[in-house]
Amino acid sequence: MSKRRIEFSLLYRDMWQSSGKYVPRVDQLVRIAPVIIDMGCFARIESNGGAFEQVNLLFGENPNNAVRQWVKPFNEAGIQTHMLERALNGIRMFPVPADVRRLMYKVKKAQGVDIARSFCGLNDHRNLELSIKYAKEAGMISQAALSITHSKLHTVDYFMNVVDKAVEYGTDEICLKDMAGIGRPHTLGKLVYAMKQKYPHIKVQYHGHSGPGFSVASTLEVAKAGADIIDVAMEPLSWGMVHPDVITIREMLDDAGFDVPEINMNAYMEARALTQEFIDDFLGYFIDPKNRYMSSLMIASGLPGGMMGSLMADLKGVHQGINMALEASGNMPLTEDELLIKLFDEVAYIWPLMGYPPLVTPFSQYVKNTALVNVLNLAQGKDRFEMIDDNTWDMLLGKAGNLPGKIDGIFEKLAKEQNREFYTGVPQEAYPDVLDKYRAEMVENGWETGPDDEELFEFAMHETQYRDYKSGIAKQRFEEEINKLKSPKNTTTVKEVQVPNRSAYSKKEADRDTAMISYLLYSLNTSSFEEKPMCQQEPDIWKSIGFWRNMNEVIIKYDEKETVVQILNQKDNQYSLKIEEQTYNCALIYIAKGEADVSIGDEKYWAKFSQGENDFMNVTINGKVLCMRRMDLLEDQTSGGSATEGAGGGNVVKSPMPGKIFKLNVKEGDKVTKGDVLLVVEAMKMENRILATKDAVVQKINIQLNDMIDASTELILLEDQKQ
Repeated sequence: MSKRRIEFSLLYRDMWQSSGKYVPRVDQLVRIAPVIIDMGCFARIESNGGAFEQVNLLFGENPNNAVRQWVKPFNEAGIQTHMLERALNGIRMFPVPADVRRLMYKVKKAQGVDIARSFCGLNDHRNLELSIKYAKEAGMISQAALSITHSKLHTVDYFMNVVDKAVEYGTDEICLKDMAGIGRPHTLGKLVYAMKQKYPHIKVQYHGHSGPGFSVASTLEVAKAGADIIDVAMEPLSWGMVHPDVITIREMLDDAGFDVPEINMNAYMEARALTQEFIDDFLGYFIDPKNRYMSSLMIASGLPGGMMGSLMADLKGVHQGINMALEASGNMPLTEDELLIKLFDEVAYIWPLMGYPPLVTPFSQYVKNTALVNVLNLAQGKDRFEMIDDNTWDMLLGKAGNLPGKIDGIFEKLAKEQNREFYTGVPQEAYPDVLDKYRAEMVENGWETGPDDEELFEFAMHETQYRDYKSGIAKQRFEEEINKLKSPKNTTTVKEVQVPNRSAYSKKEADRDTAMISYLLYSLNTSSFEEKPMCQQEPDIWKSIGFWRNMNEVIIKYDEKETVVQILNQKDNQYSLKIEEQTYNCALIYIAKGEADVSIGDEKYWAKFSQGENDFMNVTINGKVLCMRRMDLLEDQTSGGSATEGAGGGNVVKSPMPGKIFKLNVKEGDKVTKGDVLLVVEAMKMENRILATKDAVVQKINIQLNDMIDASTELILLEDQKQ
């Protein structure tokens, strides 16, 4: 009996999108394409779609040129290329009018793309219908994708109902898009078996991310059940939050008795080296180290690996703002790891409340962004769901399609308060055609619509990014960003040391000696802090306080008494100190402005420092504040964080996240009412409305349209209305 053939599809584009902010430039893609072909093991390549074309615009480069050049060598080699598109949302984050969707398939077919992988993030078959129709009309192979997730609602029968409708609409293939890798292997096998039993002529492709660790087992189960094609990746970007490596999958399936292609390992190693070269060139500056690791913590949240790059960037953006809010209210700040877990927990909590949308783009971003803003609001003493962007509201109200489950009553209450109406019609009908409008503007601007109207399509699909590309702002912004990251003071960006996980630290009430040791180690190693924290760079010992003079002991004043602390020994960050008759072996673990982590014997402590009165330093450990002063220091030789830093008043409107000023709805002198939209910040791939929290007058505006801002940037200053 002959072996059943299993083919491989390389998700090279997806490898990058899962790992960082950008993808290789077209010149880099053209260099690696022949090497990928020489590997000889790929029947398909995912060439474009998703965010691929948006990030080319962010480079300041033409995405249509990138697609044409990238797919050409594969077309010539007889390797099929396929794109990824989001049905109602096309290749962007929000709904696309039907005429733009229709043009997309014509453009992509003309550019050389063979297969359209179409998924609806809600698994609403009504959104897939036009994707299937338009793809086949353009001469493409239509592959309808199921957005796989795991809940009490997402059963084999649930998914088969979507398959039945997709087959009715004429799809050629089905993809199991296990975007978070949380599909359970046994259940996925049952689903593929059910499809193959009912529709044996339909090709089945499996796409499973590695993040939670199920994907290898899932691959074997779906292969045994009848799957035809498996999506894979390759080093140095396989595994982690992306896909399993082709070598592992090939060897596993070969051992299981399947007919699988051989791999030209010389070509594999060359492709591996080129990919690393692209990382070293600039892409590595945008890859968070956590995206390289697998984690079972992903299972509970169900978030997809494909969005982990943006998720980690979002976390870094709001981390400071959340901690400032926590500290202002007397709570302990969170490490990045603690914040990540808090976000995962919040996603798991609100997901059922929001109707169990499969967590795939854009709905994973909607849920994640809502969770992240909730975490920020809760840290500030506010309620959940005080800020929900309009696209998320469209999902909740039914304009994006039918949710698998019922939404919680809190959203019905909020919708009523905000005069929002629920939508029960076909989603596409809510978005009228727009191509004529964009075509007219291109004529007015003197812009070419391009071969096959590809430039018209790009403008209509990615209006904001296309305008920035045409004006040159996108190229300028990218070059400024990468030059800043490559500057000497930022050489640690690619490999950044994490703030320690403080969950296992001692919870004991701090005594005098603990505070003195923490204060001494902090002050001995404090420099200007204009650069990165000490743990992320080599400290300049000669600039560190205390080391510029020969010193074996330090006098510290505490509680009106001066105590001698002897420095018996010191090497690197390890110290032996003697306070009165007690000797302590201790170490500096981490230091940043206003904080330090130290170990004293077997115990670890996190200390915070702020300037007190009369040159005393406030040392706070586990909620207890002890005030002390080094008697050997001159003024201004220590650097403590302000206790009230970032607190802000009720009239100061700050950004809750980093991003770009997308809309500015007020001017100085305007009267605003509580709930008015003051401005819109484009962040986390969404448009986030910043509302007035009170009736007031706009006194000062500190930003302009298109400004790039950081978290906690003071945007607008309000003043109370005079009675």
